[in-house]
Amino acid sequence: MRLAGKQIVCFVEAEFEDLELWYPVLRLREEGAAVHLVGPKAKHVYIGKYGVPCETDLAMAEVKAADYDGVLVPGGWAPDKLRRYPEVLSFVQDMHEAKKPIGHICHAGWVLASAKILQGVKTTSTPGIKDDMENAGAIWIDEEVVVDGHIVGSRRPPDLPAYAKAFADLVAQK
Repeated sequence: MRLAGKQIVCFVEAEFEDLELWYPVLRLREEGAAVHLVGPKAKHVYIGKYGVPCETDLAMAEVKAADYDGVLVPGGWAPDKLRRYPEVLSFVQDMHEAKKPIGHICHAGWVLASAKILQGVKTTSTPGIKDDMENAGAIWIDEEVVVDGHIVGSRRPPDLPAYAKAFADLVAQK
């Protein structure tokens, strides 16, 4: 299990895109990583866009980037909520400063844009937020997965196999 001993945060809020949360979480757990589901409240059930529940392990206030090896931000409508929490933005900024893997898919690019870490970064997202990504300084590329240093971006659910593999590979290298 190449990710044994690695710890990953996956941020959660209401209306996350069900597959974009669960596919990479389960994939990383299969490889031995401990993935903590983190939301505004610990032990709270959040419901995805298509009705799949997710119970958080920890609250945002309980996690520090120094304790983790990577962070995932799923898409859906959750990123529009997540980017409003200072704890999420500072966590992502701290991960960026430490050059630890940051994964985002679909609308999750909004969180990175609000964290102001996209200047000059090659990445992708759902085409619907391409302008937001470019206005935040990103170099937007229409590919299933784009890796630029420690940032892994992807567009939508059909890209999940390539996204989860690229993120797992990056975590394994660190």
